[in-house]
Amino acid sequence: MDRFFKQKSPSVVEDVDRKKSNSVTFDITQLPIDPGLRIPILDYDVNIRDQVWRAYMQQGPCQPLDHDFPYRPFGQTQTRRFNPAWFKEFGSWLEYSVSKDAAFFLYCYVFKTSVGKQGGGDAFVSEGFSYWKSKDKLNIHVGDHDSAHNKARIKCEALMNQEQHIQSAFFKQSKQGLSFRGHDESENSENPGNFLVLLQFLGDHNDEIKAVTMNKAPLNCKLTSPDVQKDIVSACAAETINAIIKDIGDSFFSILVDESRDVSTKEQMSIVLRYVNNSGQVNERFIGFEHVSSTTALSLKAAIDKTFSKYNLSLSRLRGQGYDGASNMQDEFNGLKSLILKENPCAFYIHYFAHQLQLALVAVAKKNTPISNFFHLVADVVNIVGASFKRCDHLREKQANIVAKVLENGEILSGRGLNQETTLQRSGDTRWGSHYNSLISLFAMFSAVIDVLEMISVDGSNSDKKSEAYNLLESILSFDFAFNLHLMRTVLAMTNELSKALQRKDQDIVNAIELVKLCKQRLQSFRNDGWDSFVQQVYSFCQVHYIDVPNMDDMFIRRAARGRPQRQAPEITYLHHFRVDLFYTVIDMQLQELNDRSRRQIPSCFFV
Repeated sequence: MDRFFKQKSPSVVEDVDRKKSNSVTFDITQLPIDPGLRIPILDYDVNIRDQVWRAYMQQGPCQPLDHDFPYRPFGQTQTRRFNPAWFKEFGSWLEYSVSKDAAFFLYCYVFKTSVGKQGGGDAFVSEGFSYWKSKDKLNIHVGDHDSAHNKARIKCEALMNQEQHIQSAFFKQSKQGLSFRGHDESENSENPGNFLVLLQFLGDHNDEIKAVTMNKAPLNCKLTSPDVQKDIVSACAAETINAIIKDIGDSFFSILVDESRDVSTKEQMSIVLRYVNNSGQVNERFIGFEHVSSTTALSLKAAIDKTFSKYNLSLSRLRGQGYDGASNMQDEFNGLKSLILKENPCAFYIHYFAHQLQLALVAVAKKNTPISNFFHLVADVVNIVGASFKRCDHLREKQANIVAKVLENGEILSGRGLNQETTLQRSGDTRWGSHYNSLISLFAMFSAVIDVLEMISVDGSNSDKKSEAYNLLESILSFDFAFNLHLMRTVLAMTNELSKALQRKDQDIVNAIELVKLCKQRLQSFRNDGWDSFVQQVYSFCQVHYIDVPNMDDMFIRRAARGRPQRQAPEITYLHHFRVDLFYTVIDMQLQELNDRSRRQIPSCFFV
């Protein structure tokens, strides 16, 4: 028994040389079994957090049934101890810590809510519950169907059930904001769930239904059991899809496909059909998610074939296919596009146009090594500052103090919708606007971010975190980072309106071409006439944040790996590096990419 609870402290082994690899590994055998010895999930590196979740769920709850549970005094004469029968009563989520003589909850530890302290909050997650005199607080913590505990339970179950469709993990809501099934479905319940509420509503407005439902149902044939409710939902889904397939009829149609992950990181493929109905209306209809074991082109093609077979759709009537720019989707020879074209040459491939803009502006910019390094730094800053709720709260607090100070000094204006509380935003590879929003939030909260990184570098939980925060602090307090932040923020801001306009449902091709032309004109004007005002903005920013500005006439030394001077590098000044190698080069690369893609694909980007 003692051997079972001899734990080593949590060990997270990070790659020392982050310039060579961003991977983070950990040893599952080093994860403490005793819940009293665990560290919070959010203290693990974000890159291994999913693995830790899964490891703990596969490991199961800590329930030492044969342990000699010690007694605790309650009052002057009574003694109490943990009752092992509670393991059976409260299910597989209840745990016991030998080291702390306290009870914990596995579900809530794995997916602890960030809002409030429902049903005792941290007492059941990190501190432990040890009031053995009464189990009422255990019931309070479990709460109703919408409690934080039950939400964590649903997420854990979805995490372990890899074959489960994503839609079954959705919280089904209506005008009541309730789940489809209620926690308390008794006749006296005020909110028994949407199914019973709607059934009662139908009965109140239809005498024939009222005569055979609820308390009027013959004997026990009420048809309200969980299995019946699931069957009804499945039947409704099937009827809805049948109506969509019937509406398509023998018409030609296109298919829109994208990859999607749910909260438990299961890979799903979303499928949308686009067609013209008999009335001449263009419709887009979502027909479901298909679980895929992998995201290879062959796996995705097999899932599409399965869907077509299920709904009796013919691949020969397919006239278009639209995907994003991922390699397994777009690759000319091995991608999903080519696999479908081999069977049906008329199924023309069309790139997602909004995603296309993201590729042109962000992915192309990343071909410039300093810009690519800049985006990696931004991602690292967002990860470490947003790694815990405590750091996010500290960031918001610092930002609120800064806003209050500048408002008092009259440096900014106050008004409705201005100076809202916010935090750093994470960028995504398939969302153009996310990169722009990420830079905007970092620019607005730069001073607060500096304060949080300084705090972590001094008071971090371990030496690795301190070192990482210190290195990030040193990197972002450089003129290179400030310059690139201003450059990419300005360039992406110029195309913000274009991005939003291209995503409008009523957008037409003629107007789209004019918008792209206008965007290119703005970029060209910025390149030709914007340098002086732009670099002055960078200087002012550096002055406010005490960032050293290099002498632009000094010689710039190109650095190779590990900071060594690059061999046979041409002699250039700092002015040449920032103006030619970065400012001109980044804008020229994007203008060229927009020109090339406009000529190739704009005329065919809207299709049926």
